[in-house]
Amino acid sequence: MSDDVGNSRIIRLSRVDARVESYDWVFARDNEALIKAHWAEVTVDKPTMFNGRVMLQHRAAINDGVFEAGYFETDYAAFLTWRDLGHPGAIVRNGFAMAALRANDGAFLCGKMGDHTANAGKVYFAAGTPDRDDARPDGTLDLAGSVTRELAEETGLRVEELQVGEGWTALIEQGRIAFMREVMIDLPADEARALMLERMKHLAEEELSDIVIVRDLADTEKHDMPPFMRSYLEHIFEDT
Repeated sequence: MSDDVGNSRIIRLSRVDARVESYDWVFARDNEALIKAHWAEVTVDKPTMFNGRVMLQHRAAINDGVFEAGYFETDYAAFLTWRDLGHPGAIVRNGFAMAALRANDGAFLCGKMGDHTANAGKVYFAAGTPDRDDARPDGTLDLAGSVTRELAEETGLRVEELQVGEGWTALIEQGRIAFMREVMIDLPADEARALMLERMKHLAEEELSDIVIVRDLADTEKHDMPPFMRSYLEHIFEDT
């Protein structure tokens, strides 16, 4: 991977320019049997998990506040095996967009992943590893559109009910880049949560088991929240 973005950073970006490219991922090519065995193991108790196609990042650079990246397509089983083994091999990252959803009283709203998912019980903003639905005909990857698509798919919220911010806050670590985009909903957190829970009952597929309100850093300690989420919320709460 051509990479000069480093690790363990929080950086403000004006834009993310991402393209889908051909890439020979040696890990997937050389570990077919291991990937098959790992997938069989993790899906024993989660038979509804789907081995679809996803996009991972193989090159990245930051120039004048613009994040430039190349993505390649692989299957979810290969990604999951690589992730669970600690990101072996050449530098590759799961570079995904997240909707940092905030109510009009300042509280954040996160989803709690359902027991049938790969990240059961984890609490974080609506997000998803990019896939073919995020790829445009011109070869670019629509991470901005992914923000509102994931919110709609996971919570039932519609784009016209939201105020979507500009730019991104990127949290960069080994194997992962979370591109956070601020999204506001003009309701108090309790009302927004109730609305989302009601909408979730009517979704074709429920990924979330609950909506979690985070009003301060102390709330992050009450849930199984990834460290990068705590880092982002600490960054935001300290600035407000």
